[in-house]
Amino acid sequence: MPLQLIFRDTNPHVAKAVATAFEGVTQLDAACASIFDAAPADAIISPANSHGWMDGGIDLLYVRRWGWHLQDANRRACAQQPEGHLPVGRAIVLETGGSDVPWLISAPTMFRPMPVPHTDNAYLAFRAALVVARERRLGRVLCPGLATLTGGMPPPVSAAQMRRAWDDVMR
Repeated sequence: MPLQLIFRDTNPHVAKAVATAFEGVTQLDAACASIFDAAPADAIISPANSHGWMDGGIDLLYVRRWGWHLQDANRRACAQQPEGHLPVGRAIVLETGGSDVPWLISAPTMFRPMPVPHTDNAYLAFRAALVVARERRLGRVLCPGLATLTGGMPPPVSAAQMRRAWDDVMR
């Protein structure tokens, strides 16, 4: 099943930057809207942090929708990694418990909640998420902005990094 990425963000600057960066990529649909409006899907990308905390940003909306057990599972899975945390540049897949979006791809954009505007973290996180999505043969994957809220990365920078990751993984 070919990967179809559905990008949704409620920040119009983020949505426009991604739409511009991915112009001509038919497998990506970008819009300024709630990510949940695009459900159902096979998976949703979480740009959480390396320790699996999901109590802020888009991740807080995820746990409000599917339950705090999602953060608990993410924290446990991150802690079980060889490093004791999930490094930026790696991703794991967890069950959400929801029938509308059964899988969550946890792909941290930061070690802990902090600004990361001058890093390649959006590239690293998106690349890891795409690799996992392809390995799992996921079809429809929802994605929010990466590192643009808590991370403070300018939307055009994040979008360009995401496009570079797409080109590296999908070509």
